[in-house]
Amino acid sequence: MAKTFYTERDIEDMARRGERTLVVNDDVVLTDLAYESARKLNVELVQPHDTPPAAPIRPYINKSDAFSAALTGLPPSARVEAIKERVKSAVKARLGNQVEDAVLDRIIERVAADLGLR
Repeated sequence: MAKTFYTERDIEDMARRGERTLVVNDDVVLTDLAYESARKLNVELVQPHDTPPAAPIRPYINKSDAFSAALTGLPPSARVEAIKERVKSAVKARLGNQVEDAVLDRIIERVAADLGLR
């Protein structure tokens, strides 16, 4: 099925016509500006989750676990190393021997540096 895209102008036109509700589902896509315009113009977006269109849904970020609790007592450098090790073990668990340890270590180091983790 084809997707319907809404821009900022589409939302403004809806508001001018007095339409105050838009059902957003898998077949409806709003641009970032359309989303903001809907908020400003009080056009209610009926959707399963209340996030901007560009925001990924990452339930694992807010999920607290024993690993996160264990990190709180560590100094920053030890925290970073623990995170790197957890990433490495997760990748190895998923890919097994499809990736060399040295390559994986370089990738993790590069990403950590790009994120400012030191």
